[in-house]
Amino acid sequence: MHKILIIEDEKGISEFLTEGLSEENYAVDTAFDGVSGLQKALQNTYDIILMDWMLPGLQGIEVTKKIRDADIQTPIIFLTAKDTVQDTIMGLRSGANDYLKKPFSFEELLERIKVQLRNTLEEQPTFLEHQGIKIDLQKRECRVNEKKLHLTQKEYDLLVFLCQNKNKVCTRDDILNKVWNIHFEYDSGVIDVYINSLRKKIKAEKHNNIIETVRGVGYIVKD
Repeated sequence: MHKILIIEDEKGISEFLTEGLSEENYAVDTAFDGVSGLQKALQNTYDIILMDWMLPGLQGIEVTKKIRDADIQTPIIFLTAKDTVQDTIMGLRSGANDYLKKPFSFEELLERIKVQLRNTLEEQPTFLEHQGIKIDLQKRECRVNEKKLHLTQKEYDLLVFLCQNKNKVCTRDDILNKVWNIHFEYDSGVIDVYINSLRKKIKAEKHNNIIETVRGVGYIVKD
């Protein structure tokens, strides 16, 4: 199920969109100001962000820039009453992917969402390969030297996250946030358990360990 974040201060519009998108089998999260919207965008993973331009606390343009500065590439669609060419250009230059002027047709919004989801899917790689390890992202399978590796869901997610961030140190907080979706203080010892299990399973297939410990910080997968 695709997850959508709606950042819209007009609660009537937000409720209308939430109801309509939920009926279309989207999971919907909402925020009613720029600050809380930005916080949710940074702390959670979404497939689409629907953003009003004029927001209390922090305007949509600034929220978009900060999301992009955090290297989050989630498609953003502006929903706004601003309708000049200059406004459109400014919105797109801030990092938005699309721009829909209010009032708009809900059916048109659905089609725009589908286009962004399709574009995102086309841009994503279907495989990750690293030193004899091949991960099929569509089938959620991992093979070591062509032999299937039997991983739990969390082991798989952890290995994918580390390989997607190859040559970058993944801190314990990064791993808890992105793999476990935990955004509060939590015993990170659970990460060590899963790392050790991953290492054992990879080593059992006569493969060198690719996950290195960065003492006191986290873990890294290097070329």
